[in-house]
Amino acid sequence: MKTNTHTIVIPHEHGGWAMVSVPFLVGMIASGPQWLHLPLFVAWLGLYLTAYPLLQSLKRNANRHRLYKWAAIYGTVALICLIPPVLGQTSLLFFGPVLGGLLLVNIWHVRHKVERSLTNDLCAMLMFSLGGAAAYLIGSGHWDYRMAIVVLFSFLHFTGSTFFVKSVFRERTNKRWLMLTRLVHILLILIPIVIGYPWMSLAYVYSAVRTFIYSGRTLRPMKVGIIEIIGAVQFLLWSILL
Repeated sequence: MKTNTHTIVIPHEHGGWAMVSVPFLVGMIASGPQWLHLPLFVAWLGLYLTAYPLLQSLKRNANRHRLYKWAAIYGTVALICLIPPVLGQTSLLFFGPVLGGLLLVNIWHVRHKVERSLTNDLCAMLMFSLGGAAAYLIGSGHWDYRMAIVVLFSFLHFTGSTFFVKSVFRERTNKRWLMLTRLVHILLILIPIVIGYPWMSLAYVYSAVRTFIYSGRTLRPMKVGIIEIIGAVQFLLWSILL
Protein backbone atom coordinates (compact mmCIF):
# COMPACT_ATOMS: atom_id res chain seq x y z
CA MET A 1 0.00 0.00 0.00
CA LYS A 2 1.35 3.41 -0.93
CA THR A 3 2.13 5.95 1.77
CA ASN A 4 0.86 8.92 -0.24
CA THR A 5 -1.88 10.57 1.81
CA HIS A 6 -4.04 10.93 -1.30
CA THR A 7 -4.06 7.21 -2.08
CA ILE A 8 -7.54 5.72 -1.88
CA VAL A 9 -7.86 3.14 0.89
CA ILE A 10 -9.79 0.09 -0.33
CA PRO A 11 -9.66 -3.59 0.66
CA HIS A 12 -7.67 -5.76 -1.72
CA GLU A 13 -8.98 -9.15 -0.53
CA HIS A 14 -11.16 -10.76 -3.21
CA GLY A 15 -13.01 -12.82 -0.59
CA GLY A 16 -14.20 -9.69 1.19
CA TRP A 17 -15.89 -8.35 -1.92
CA ALA A 18 -17.67 -11.67 -2.46
CA MET A 19 -18.84 -11.75 1.14
CA VAL A 20 -20.27 -8.25 0.82
CA SER A 21 -22.15 -8.89 -2.40
CA VAL A 22 -23.21 -12.57 -2.48
CA PRO A 23 -25.42 -12.69 0.67
CA PHE A 24 -26.96 -9.36 -0.32
CA LEU A 25 -27.81 -10.69 -3.79
CA VAL A 26 -29.24 -13.89 -2.28
CA GLY A 27 -31.53 -11.85 -0.03
CA MET A 28 -32.56 -9.60 -2.89
CA ILE A 29 -33.36 -12.51 -5.20
CA ALA A 30 -35.28 -14.38 -2.48
CA SER A 31 -37.49 -11.39 -1.71
CA GLY A 32 -37.76 -9.74 -5.12
CA PRO A 33 -35.69 -6.78 -6.38
CA GLN A 34 -36.82 -3.28 -5.35
CA TRP A 35 -35.35 0.10 -6.23
CA LEU A 36 -34.38 0.59 -2.57
CA HIS A 37 -31.94 -2.30 -2.92
CA LEU A 38 -29.61 -0.01 -4.88
CA PRO A 39 -29.03 2.66 -2.17
CA LEU A 40 -29.04 -0.08 0.47
CA PHE A 41 -26.26 -1.97 -1.31
CA VAL A 42 -24.19 1.21 -1.72
CA ALA A 43 -24.70 1.87 2.00
CA TRP A 44 -23.75 -1.74 2.87
CA LEU A 45 -20.62 -1.48 0.71
CA GLY A 46 -19.85 1.89 2.31
CA LEU A 47 -20.06 0.39 5.79
CA TYR A 48 -17.65 -2.36 4.77
CA LEU A 49 -15.25 0.20 3.34
CA THR A 50 -15.59 2.25 6.54
CA ALA A 51 -14.76 -0.66 8.80
CA TYR A 52 -11.71 -1.70 6.76
CA PRO A 53 -9.51 1.40 7.35
CA LEU A 54 -10.66 1.59 10.97
CA LEU A 55 -9.52 -1.97 11.61
CA GLN A 56 -6.30 -1.30 9.68
CA SER A 57 -5.61 1.70 11.94
CA LEU A 58 -5.52 -0.67 14.91
CA LYS A 59 -2.67 -2.62 13.31
CA ARG A 60 -0.35 0.26 12.43
CA ASN A 61 0.77 3.61 13.81
CA ALA A 62 1.78 5.16 10.49
CA ASN A 63 -0.74 6.80 8.16
CA ARG A 64 -3.57 6.71 10.69
CA HIS A 65 -4.68 10.17 9.60
CA ARG A 66 -5.16 8.88 6.04
CA LEU A 67 -7.06 5.82 7.26
CA TYR A 68 -9.36 7.95 9.41
CA LYS A 69 -9.97 10.31 6.52
CA TRP A 70 -11.14 7.56 4.20
CA ALA A 71 -13.20 5.95 6.95
CA ALA A 72 -14.99 9.29 7.36
CA ILE A 73 -15.56 9.60 3.60
CA TYR A 74 -16.92 6.08 3.23
CA GLY A 75 -18.99 6.44 6.39
CA THR A 76 -20.58 9.66 5.16
CA VAL A 77 -21.53 8.06 1.85
CA ALA A 78 -22.96 5.05 3.70
CA LEU A 79 -25.08 7.18 6.02
CA ILE A 80 -26.46 9.27 3.15
CA CYS A 81 -27.36 6.17 1.15
CA LEU A 82 -28.99 4.59 4.21
CA ILE A 83 -31.58 7.35 4.47
CA PRO A 84 -33.98 6.15 1.71
CA PRO A 85 -33.96 2.45 2.81
CA VAL A 86 -34.45 3.35 6.48
CA LEU A 87 -37.30 5.72 5.65
CA GLY A 88 -38.86 2.93 3.62
CA GLN A 89 -38.26 0.24 6.25
CA THR A 90 -37.42 1.62 9.70
CA SER A 91 -36.94 -1.88 11.16
CA LEU A 92 -33.58 -1.94 9.34
CA LEU A 93 -32.29 -0.05 12.37
CA PHE A 94 -32.56 -3.26 14.41
CA PHE A 95 -29.54 -4.58 12.52
CA GLY A 96 -27.39 -1.77 13.92
CA PRO A 97 -26.78 -3.14 17.44
CA VAL A 98 -26.15 -6.67 16.13
CA LEU A 99 -23.63 -5.49 13.54
CA GLY A 100 -22.02 -3.24 16.15
CA GLY A 101 -21.62 -6.15 18.54
CA LEU A 102 -20.04 -8.35 15.88
CA LEU A 103 -17.71 -5.51 14.89
CA LEU A 104 -16.59 -5.23 18.51
CA VAL A 105 -15.63 -8.90 18.38
CA ASN A 106 -13.50 -8.17 15.30
CA ILE A 107 -11.91 -5.18 17.04
CA TRP A 108 -11.06 -7.26 20.12
CA HIS A 109 -9.34 -9.89 17.97
CA VAL A 110 -7.39 -7.27 16.02
CA ARG A 111 -6.28 -5.52 19.21
CA HIS A 112 -5.04 -8.83 20.61
CA LYS A 113 -3.42 -9.77 17.27
CA VAL A 114 -5.48 -12.94 16.87
CA GLU A 115 -7.63 -11.76 13.99
CA ARG A 116 -7.01 -15.04 12.11
CA SER A 117 -8.78 -17.09 14.79
CA LEU A 118 -11.76 -19.22 13.76
CA THR A 119 -14.07 -17.37 16.18
CA ASN A 120 -13.25 -14.05 14.55
CA ASP A 121 -13.73 -15.53 11.08
CA LEU A 122 -17.14 -16.95 11.98
CA CYS A 123 -18.27 -13.63 13.45
CA ALA A 124 -17.23 -11.92 10.23
CA MET A 125 -19.14 -14.53 8.19
CA LEU A 126 -22.27 -13.88 10.26
CA MET A 127 -21.86 -10.13 9.88
CA PHE A 128 -21.66 -10.37 6.10
CA SER A 129 -24.57 -12.82 6.00
CA LEU A 130 -26.77 -10.27 7.77
CA GLY A 131 -26.47 -8.16 4.64
CA GLY A 132 -28.68 -10.79 3.03
CA ALA A 133 -31.23 -10.38 5.82
CA ALA A 134 -31.32 -6.61 5.29
CA ALA A 135 -31.79 -7.06 1.54
CA TYR A 136 -34.54 -9.58 2.17
CA LEU A 137 -36.32 -7.21 4.56
CA ILE A 138 -36.32 -4.43 1.97
CA GLY A 139 -37.81 -6.73 -0.65
CA SER A 140 -40.36 -8.59 1.48
CA GLY A 141 -41.17 -5.99 4.12
CA HIS A 142 -41.22 -8.43 7.01
CA TRP A 143 -39.17 -10.79 9.17
CA ASP A 144 -39.83 -14.47 8.60
CA TYR A 145 -38.37 -17.96 8.39
CA ARG A 146 -37.22 -17.42 4.83
CA MET A 147 -35.01 -14.53 5.97
CA ALA A 148 -33.35 -16.87 8.47
CA ILE A 149 -32.78 -19.37 5.65
CA VAL A 150 -31.06 -16.68 3.54
CA VAL A 151 -28.72 -15.89 6.45
CA LEU A 152 -28.10 -19.55 7.28
CA PHE A 153 -27.21 -20.68 3.76
CA SER A 154 -24.92 -17.68 3.20
CA PHE A 155 -23.24 -18.31 6.54
CA LEU A 156 -22.76 -21.99 5.74
CA HIS A 157 -21.26 -21.23 2.32
CA PHE A 158 -18.66 -18.81 3.63
CA THR A 159 -17.94 -20.95 6.67
CA GLY A 160 -17.03 -23.74 4.26
CA SER A 161 -14.79 -21.31 2.39
CA THR A 162 -13.07 -20.31 5.63
CA PHE A 163 -12.27 -23.91 6.52
CA PHE A 164 -11.07 -24.67 3.00
CA VAL A 165 -8.79 -21.64 2.69
CA LYS A 166 -7.17 -22.42 6.04
CA SER A 167 -6.71 -26.04 4.92
CA VAL A 168 -4.52 -24.99 1.97
CA PHE A 169 -2.59 -22.24 3.76
CA ARG A 170 -2.05 -21.89 7.52
CA GLU A 171 -3.41 -25.32 8.55
CA ARG A 172 -2.19 -27.26 5.52
CA THR A 173 -0.09 -29.67 7.60
CA ASN A 174 -2.56 -29.94 10.50
CA LYS A 175 -4.16 -33.39 10.14
CA ARG A 176 -6.88 -32.64 12.70
CA TRP A 177 -7.86 -29.51 10.84
CA LEU A 178 -8.01 -31.39 7.55
CA MET A 179 -10.31 -34.01 9.07
CA LEU A 180 -12.49 -31.30 10.61
CA THR A 181 -12.67 -29.45 7.29
CA ARG A 182 -13.88 -32.54 5.46
CA LEU A 183 -16.42 -33.26 8.19
CA VAL A 184 -17.73 -29.70 7.99
CA HIS A 185 -18.26 -30.02 4.25
CA ILE A 186 -20.17 -33.28 4.67
CA LEU A 187 -22.43 -31.48 7.18
CA LEU A 188 -22.93 -28.64 4.69
CA ILE A 189 -24.53 -31.12 2.31
CA LEU A 190 -26.70 -32.69 5.01
CA ILE A 191 -28.01 -29.53 6.72
CA PRO A 192 -30.23 -28.34 3.81
CA ILE A 193 -31.84 -31.80 3.68
CA VAL A 194 -32.57 -31.77 7.41
CA ILE A 195 -34.22 -28.32 7.35
CA GLY A 196 -36.36 -29.02 4.28
CA TYR A 197 -34.36 -27.56 1.40
CA PRO A 198 -32.82 -30.72 -0.14
CA TRP A 199 -32.06 -29.08 -3.51
CA MET A 200 -29.76 -26.58 -1.78
CA SER A 201 -27.46 -29.46 -0.90
CA LEU A 202 -26.30 -29.24 -4.50
CA ALA A 203 -24.95 -25.75 -3.77
CA TYR A 204 -22.44 -27.32 -1.37
CA VAL A 205 -21.38 -30.28 -3.51
CA TYR A 206 -18.84 -28.11 -5.33
CA SER A 207 -17.39 -27.00 -1.98
CA ALA A 208 -17.11 -30.59 -0.77
CA VAL A 209 -15.43 -31.81 -3.97
CA ARG A 210 -13.03 -28.86 -3.88
CA THR A 211 -12.14 -29.65 -0.28
CA PHE A 212 -11.59 -33.38 -0.69
CA ILE A 213 -9.36 -32.79 -3.73
CA TYR A 214 -7.26 -29.85 -2.57
CA SER A 215 -7.24 -29.63 1.24
CA GLY A 216 -3.75 -30.25 2.59
CA ARG A 217 -2.12 -29.44 -0.74
CA THR A 218 0.02 -26.43 -1.61
CA LEU A 219 -1.87 -24.04 -3.88
CA ARG A 220 -0.99 -20.63 -5.21
CA PRO A 221 -3.17 -17.79 -3.88
CA MET A 222 -4.38 -16.96 -7.39
CA LYS A 223 -5.64 -20.52 -7.93
CA VAL A 224 -7.41 -20.48 -4.56
CA GLY A 225 -9.00 -17.16 -5.50
CA ILE A 226 -10.30 -18.58 -8.79
CA ILE A 227 -11.67 -21.66 -7.02
CA GLU A 228 -13.47 -19.46 -4.50
CA ILE A 229 -14.92 -17.15 -7.14
CA ILE A 230 -16.35 -20.13 -9.03
CA GLY A 231 -17.77 -21.44 -5.76
CA ALA A 232 -19.44 -18.11 -4.95
CA VAL A 233 -20.99 -17.84 -8.42
CA GLN A 234 -22.40 -21.37 -8.40
CA PHE A 235 -23.77 -20.84 -4.88
CA LEU A 236 -25.48 -17.66 -6.04
CA LEU A 237 -27.02 -19.49 -9.00
CA TRP A 238 -28.37 -22.29 -6.80
CA SER A 239 -29.81 -19.75 -4.35
CA ILE A 240 -32.19 -18.55 -7.08
CA LEU A 241 -34.25 -21.62 -6.15
CA LEU A 242 -34.93 -20.14 -2.71
